[in-house]
Amino acid sequence: MGQFYVESIDCTMVTIYADTDYKTPLIFVLSAGADPMAELLTFAEKRNYADRMRRISLGQGQGQKAKDLVAASIITGDWVVLQNCHLAGIKFMPDLESMVANFGEAEVHNDFRLFLTSAPSEAFPVSVLQVSVKLTTEPPRGIRANLRRTYLSIDDEVLESVTKKNDAWHKLNFGLAFFHALAQERRKFGALGWDNLYEFNDSDLMTSTVMLKNFIAEQDELPWDAMHYVTGAINYGGRVTDAWDVRLLGSQLRQVYCEETLVDGYLFSDSGKYYAPPIGKAADYMKYIDELPLVDEPEVFGLHDNANIVYQTNESAYVVDTVLGIQPRVGGASTGPSPDEIVLARQRDILEALQEPLDRESGKKDLFKEKNGLLASLTTVLLLEMEKYNRLLAVMKRSLEELDRAIGGYIVMSEELDTMYVALQNGRVPGNWSAVGFLSLKPLSPWYAELKQRVDMFRDWLVEGPPNAFWLSGFFFPQGFMTGSLQTHARQHKIPIDKLTFGFEIRKEEGLEDFTEPPEEGMYIYGMYMDGARWNREEMVIDEQFPGVLYDPMPCVHFAPKVDYKENAEEY
Repeated sequence: MGQFYVESIDCTMVTIYADTDYKTPLIFVLSAGADPMAELLTFAEKRNYADRMRRISLGQGQGQKAKDLVAASIITGDWVVLQNCHLAGIKFMPDLESMVANFGEAEVHNDFRLFLTSAPSEAFPVSVLQVSVKLTTEPPRGIRANLRRTYLSIDDEVLESVTKKNDAWHKLNFGLAFFHALAQERRKFGALGWDNLYEFNDSDLMTSTVMLKNFIAEQDELPWDAMHYVTGAINYGGRVTDAWDVRLLGSQLRQVYCEETLVDGYLFSDSGKYYAPPIGKAADYMKYIDELPLVDEPEVFGLHDNANIVYQTNESAYVVDTVLGIQPRVGGASTGPSPDEIVLARQRDILEALQEPLDRESGKKDLFKEKNGLLASLTTVLLLEMEKYNRLLAVMKRSLEELDRAIGGYIVMSEELDTMYVALQNGRVPGNWSAVGFLSLKPLSPWYAELKQRVDMFRDWLVEGPPNAFWLSGFFFPQGFMTGSLQTHARQHKIPIDKLTFGFEIRKEEGLEDFTEPPEEGMYIYGMYMDGARWNREEMVIDEQFPGVLYDPMPCVHFAPKVDYKENAEEY
């Protein structure tokens, strides 16, 4: 549809301020990755209001202080910023409503302004929203949009504000902005971008920029280690909770915030599309940014092309979910089955094929023989798994029968049954099943097929004894199963379980049918997948993915208990 619909509109405090007056508050609706305070503070300085802007962060017990602050500022003409209104509690909201309502009647200084920041909240007064200017800042999408937003607030005065090593300031300031864009944009790739999603925002970049200025001004030589530590481990790393993400963050930072960045033409990616621009004016940087690609290839993040498929799949799923969520129950077409007929057909198919519960009485007697008054550890694991699957099967049977009666009008359609109706109509797993079911993101049909496979595995184990290789994905709690295996080894060899950990050997075999007997120690495991990589079966090492193959099935892995096991540095 063209560039107009792709690029976000440039919106500055100058244009927003023009729409406000003393009785029209400005509300910043907070979103992940955006912090309006930095821009507001900069604007206040330009208007010579930095010393007359009163701020208070709302929370428990801050309501009266906020009211006093507004009452005083109405007379003096100061600006008031009430931050995090969503944390103020329901008690403060009527006070906020009456304060804003009184602006039109009381004697209010013309220069007075009220700024509010709040996350979306049901308690926020509707009347305040109606009379206010609302602004939400979504994190820009794409490296180009991210850089553009950063450099909108950077003019020639900022670029010349550092006189010592001005060339280094230009280069490293851009490198820092580029790193911020990378950190923000990696989130769109889900678990391939970050193990956990972090809300990096403008304050991280602003703090890092101030520290960069200080390092340049105070040091004769640029202290790279200190710069990387302060930026990577403190400013950005302070949000990071995962050890692999810490390592990734540091690696990404050192690629763009480094000594090589000071050289013209230093490439930020292999394609050559992203590089350190030559030193120039603010307009020159904006011109370079506007020439960057609108759509970022995964290579700029150091990711495989398959990462784009993951991102696009997630985006498509989001769009489809949204459309499904707002579609009407009954369509206007005169042909085809009605929603009731669709749901009833699925209800009957599932109910007719639903398996019987797993019954301990039908199991192999040797499994339940006690030794020293204790059941075998893996038998305990089996019983716990049976209990979980039996509960799921019972919930499914009961709710399917109730839904049939509710559609027929014999009982009231409860909220739970109504939600279940919509899920079955759309081919999704109902929420009341997911609440007691195994973790899965699959749609209804493959989810139900997998449920049958899982129950069959445990029925075979119950009747015939433990399998030669275990399907790890079939367990509700794989961690419990692995602990049970260690406990079995500990009891056999009379070793304290806290001294045992697993060593691993990747096998050539692919699944259960390839094994005629279990291992002497430990267990064979299959059913694991590699995401973001693949297992090279010829060279027996981790390798790059094949194009278009997102999840590579792992061969069987021998989990072998080891005493005081020391990891091999070559192992991942």
